[in-house]
Amino acid sequence: MSWLSFRALSGKLLSVLVFVGVVGTLPAAAADRGTVTNLPLPRFVSMKASEGNVRRGPSLSHRIDWVYKRRNMPLQITAEHGHWRRVQDRDGAGGWVHYALLSGVRTAIVEVDMLNLYARPDASTQVNAQLSLGVVAELRQCQTDWCELQAGGYKGWARKGSYWGVLPQEVFE
Repeated sequence: MSWLSFRALSGKLLSVLVFVGVVGTLPAAAADRGTVTNLPLPRFVSMKASEGNVRRGPSLSHRIDWVYKRRNMPLQITAEHGHWRRVQDRDGAGGWVHYALLSGVRTAIVEVDMLNLYARPDASTQVNAQLSLGVVAELRQCQTDWCELQAGGYKGWARKGSYWGVLPQEVFE
């Protein structure tokens, strides 16, 4: 097992242990909401800054484990503590980031090569563009099975499941 796999696995185990402790002390509905913002958990955000320190704990005194260096990268918030948000990326790696480095602008990262963007949420319509593996696109809106994405001046609809940054049944305008 590689160090990154071990780190992600140990982080998930710690998250489960912390989550079990929280569920034991809070009503079920409160466990689904952030204690600071009262927004749903988990939820997606993006990196506002082009560089952001990821710390082991929710303060400046905690060690920096690594630095995210990709503006607009989608991240999932899993916990809140004061001005800090525990985030994880698509690989499950993460830590604590100051909220000022995050944006509510929704983005997604393409996980397949040549993702078709259709004119409408229907695979029989015209293909407006194709996005390469690893492209970060803005999520404009999402229906049950489709989201409208925009990247590089192109926009169109793609079925959920080929990009990371939205929950499977999430719907928004």
